[in-house]
Amino acid sequence: MSGDVIIGERVRARADLLDRAARLASAMAAAGVGPGDAVALLLRNDFAVLEANLAVRKLDAYGVPINWHWHGAEIGYVLRDAAPRLLIGHADLLDGIEGEIPDDLPVVALGGKGERQDYDDWIAAHPPHAGDGNGLGSSMVYTSGTTGKPKAVKRLPATGEESAQRARVLSVIHDTAPGNVALVTGPLYHLFSQAILMATFGAGGRVVVMERFDPEECLRLIEKHRVTHSALVPTLFVRLLRLPEEVKARYDLSTLRHVVHSGAPCAPEVKRAMLNWWGPVLHETYGSTETGVVTKISPEEWLARPGSVGRPVLTGEVRIRGEDGRWAGPGRTGDIYLRIHGTPDFTFHGDPEKRAAVEYDGLITCGDIGWLDEDGYLFLCDRRVDMVISGGVNIYPAEVEAALLEHPAVADCAVFGVPDPEFGEALVAYVQAGGTLGPEEIKAFLRERIAGYKVPRHVIVSGALPREETGKIVKRRLREDFLAAAPA
Repeated sequence: MSGDVIIGERVRARADLLDRAARLASAMAAAGVGPGDAVALLLRNDFAVLEANLAVRKLDAYGVPINWHWHGAEIGYVLRDAAPRLLIGHADLLDGIEGEIPDDLPVVALGGKGERQDYDDWIAAHPPHAGDGNGLGSSMVYTSGTTGKPKAVKRLPATGEESAQRARVLSVIHDTAPGNVALVTGPLYHLFSQAILMATFGAGGRVVVMERFDPEECLRLIEKHRVTHSALVPTLFVRLLRLPEEVKARYDLSTLRHVVHSGAPCAPEVKRAMLNWWGPVLHETYGSTETGVVTKISPEEWLARPGSVGRPVLTGEVRIRGEDGRWAGPGRTGDIYLRIHGTPDFTFHGDPEKRAAVEYDGLITCGDIGWLDEDGYLFLCDRRVDMVISGGVNIYPAEVEAALLEHPAVADCAVFGVPDPEFGEALVAYVQAGGTLGPEEIKAFLRERIAGYKVPRHVIVSGALPREETGKIVKRRLREDFLAAAPA
């Protein structure tokens, strides 16, 4: 039925979800949640994520999604820093962080009957909340960096027109319409997954949510539910492409019309392979937690400009700031500054000075380096913090990673810099590969594709690499492991 949400074998109708969200808002209000307050969510992919997001908006409050893969101390930091009025979580996840939950923080649990307030019972005990809020509610999202504590990006209260403009941007990005059937492939603590969920549900479409990503299950769900729209990160493309050909051919994917990918650079060879398989349905976007999505490129545009992440949508603006601090012209590489004008602004919770540090001339940088062509299409090089300067030469790990992924035996890889007494920094590559592929063979493969100075000095072949639930490789952990094992 149009408007319902499906998770696994469970189906919840739109009317039921809206009623539960309204009751949840009443329960939150009774617990003391009001305008500007935070509600922490330690939840796997579940209906409760959607219900809580709808409920906090009715109260003009903030939802704080927490990556449940973080260690207890990391989650404890968020619970202290955000100072939420309420914590909602799955019972087993709450059990795992018992010592990190502040004593005065009310807790509501899904599953696991015990001393904690039960989520379903709590909702049932309250009447629906009257009213839909004043449009001031939003999110406060903690993003993990390469070093230090997670930082919280907090949306500022929005005017009615700002909220409307944000909705228009989401509609353009995800091509939302009442008849859409959207497949959510990633974790709902991530805004990329939340965006297609909320945009599709808001437009009256059906949403199918994967509890955890599995490549063949993804194909099965597309065929079963006649999925028209989806959103994936490039790592999931790699996993899909690794399926045996007979498995790929088993499923009918002809209903797909619009698939967004973002969150990390996509190697051109990977994207071409997906386009050959799924057809011209892949739309790439670029933005950040701070700015939201700013650019988009259609499959036809990308084939004409391989490697580009597109041009600004609607009121978006992108400019490049050179090393001299001035705005750079077409073809010149520098720091990317961007913004969607007329949408809700943001601050860094507890650190407003940091907000000013990332702004220049009304635009925001998220630390990426790139360039614009003559027609205003944006191309990425790498993140400023990931750029390696070896022997005085700038090297972008993303370029090396793209070359590595051309090898048929390489499933994934991570390239980064480490201190080097001779060159200042040296490149290290961790390569996930099977068979007998060795470091010297990998280096020889790279020398045929990239300049010799870009070939990593250290290559480590591994059966698996540490990942976040989004599929993103945790380079920080690999760097720590490498340095710990390096001779003193």
